[in-house]
Amino acid sequence: MRANKTRETDADVSGYLTAIEHPDRRADCQALAELMSRVTGQPARMWGPGMVGFGVHRYRYESGREGEICAVGFASRKSELVLYGLDIASDSGALPGELGKFKTGKSCLYIKRLADVDLVVLSDMIEAAATKRLSTDA
Repeated sequence: MRANKTRETDADVSGYLTAIEHPDRRADCQALAELMSRVTGQPARMWGPGMVGFGVHRYRYESGREGEICAVGFASRKSELVLYGLDIASDSGALPGELGKFKTGKSCLYIKRLADVDLVVLSDMIEAAATKRLSTDA
């Protein structure tokens, strides 16, 4: 059985954040790290070389494959912020129109900058996703 490529590491989160070149993106990532840590009650940890994650979600598929990934997290990409784990937060009561400007992918939420979204709605989504993922460990 193959292992996940993205694993929790001992890399320095603050080093990752301060290395983000664009000052506005760096500030957004630092604010997002503080928000996710406060909402989840979990410390920021690096997952792989470029994902900041909070909490550990253990999962098992019907096929028997199992693994671990952060309960929620984010990464700074070239043109946007990518938020992970919020796809299961649909029962948070937040309607997509309430969040603001975003795009979705397979299991990610993409935003250009934090100013484009309602931080209260985002906080609610993070809390709902983290609560569900941290309480449903395999």
